[in-house]
Amino acid sequence: MKEELPAPRAPRGDARSTQLCLGAGYANQLWFDLSTGEVVRENARTAWDLAFENAPGGWRVLLNGSRLMSVWPLGAVDIVQPHDTTGLGAVRRVDAASLHPDSLAFGNWQGTGTVFIVDLGIAPDGSALGLRKVRLNAVDAWSFQFDHAMLDGSALTTVILPKDPQRAFTSWSFEQGVLPIEPLIGAWDLCFTQYTHRFEEFSLDYLVNGVLSASTTRVARITGREFAAITAADTLAFPFRTERNAIGYDWKVYSFETSTYSIVPELAYIVKDADGYLYKMRFVEFYGPQGQTGCPLFETVPL
Repeated sequence: MKEELPAPRAPRGDARSTQLCLGAGYANQLWFDLSTGEVVRENARTAWDLAFENAPGGWRVLLNGSRLMSVWPLGAVDIVQPHDTTGLGAVRRVDAASLHPDSLAFGNWQGTGTVFIVDLGIAPDGSALGLRKVRLNAVDAWSFQFDHAMLDGSALTTVILPKDPQRAFTSWSFEQGVLPIEPLIGAWDLCFTQYTHRFEEFSLDYLVNGVLSASTTRVARITGREFAAITAADTLAFPFRTERNAIGYDWKVYSFETSTYSIVPELAYIVKDADGYLYKMRFVEFYGPQGQTGCPLFETVPL
């Protein structure tokens, strides 16, 4: 066979600074692609209610954490009978931001017949969005089947939701049904949004502003290193993580004395995108040109 000549490595490009603004009240979700440096989709963070896992073996059902949604499990009760949340405070659940399967509000609901009261969370103005009941009945490689009703048991509706293999999760709304919220697999890497974080030391569920990762994204959290000196070899000491909140919200801190946010120094990330390319990333600012919050400025450098 003819001997092949080695091809020179193609340059990955230069550093890129990007600033994204979520709008007043952190109103929007921005789905970002590292390779192009562009937002591939933008939507109101309150637009959807639930998200359903699309993998053939997928069974997870997620709450819209950007609205502080939660559930109360009632057990295998009759969904058409009236119910309320009296006495259920101790069993209230939210999704863990990591999306670990054992830390989700609905849990592994399969075969249980459990009816859940779903708190639809809060609107950007702080108003309550109401309560519904949901019973997740079945899932297979092609679809989910579930019922939902009002709290008094009226308006019982059965939904068969087809799985979409092009998306990791299908977003769904009680009012509008299926919505094209999450972009296609491989089209995005990071979602800039508010989301629910549980502060265990205070038993407090709270909305924070941060970054969530796609299922195809891997993140190494780098501490104590100058950004210019970070290389791909640093992933040996700081391994990649798969949690959805591996970047999260704590790249910034809030001062109660000055009522301002500041960026945590010497905190950076190596992010592996859907195509296997590596980028080092750091945050520079949380304020926009007019001093508004929710406008993270960050730098990415291909490795």
